[in-house]
Amino acid sequence: MKRLNEERTKILFEKLNKYIGSNVKQLIDRPDGTYCFREHRDRVYYMSEKILKFSECLGRDKLISVGTCFGKFSKSNKFKLHITALYYLAPYAQHKIWVKPSFEQQFLYGNHIPKSGLGRITENTQQYQGVIVYSMSDLPLGFGVAARSTMDCKTVEPLSTVCFHQADIGEYIRSEDILF
Repeated sequence: MKRLNEERTKILFEKLNKYIGSNVKQLIDRPDGTYCFREHRDRVYYMSEKILKFSECLGRDKLISVGTCFGKFSKSNKFKLHITALYYLAPYAQHKIWVKPSFEQQFLYGNHIPKSGLGRITENTQQYQGVIVYSMSDLPLGFGVAARSTMDCKTVEPLSTVCFHQADIGEYIRSEDILF
């Protein structure tokens, strides 16, 4: 496990800032201890400092994963959040979209959210703002990017897209590797 360099740290925090704003500080300084981000094979892991100390005993070649995988850097140095980060980011989300029960399954299949599937949206959500998608019973379902601002959502046609799909909890099933 190695520390992220300055460039990658900046890219990671910009991506997290898109979804949770200034609450990134609360991810690191938590009441139950100090947490940190470490990189291993282009993946970024989130873990407590206690777990980090235990993982330093293992060699890099023997280590597969430590902590929670927050995402991965691509070869072009772009960061993509993984769905495993959802439960850490959801409590700190500044912008949220709630999906109607009739459209939850469609979102979990990887579809964008049209206005007809929109239950509620946080006030003052800007266009292209990162949002956390919830069911109407406040269960976090995934990540998205607002295709329209809150004001535009009120006047748009029912079949127009209001949120672009980024990741959802259905990916666990869709991307499952079958080993024979």
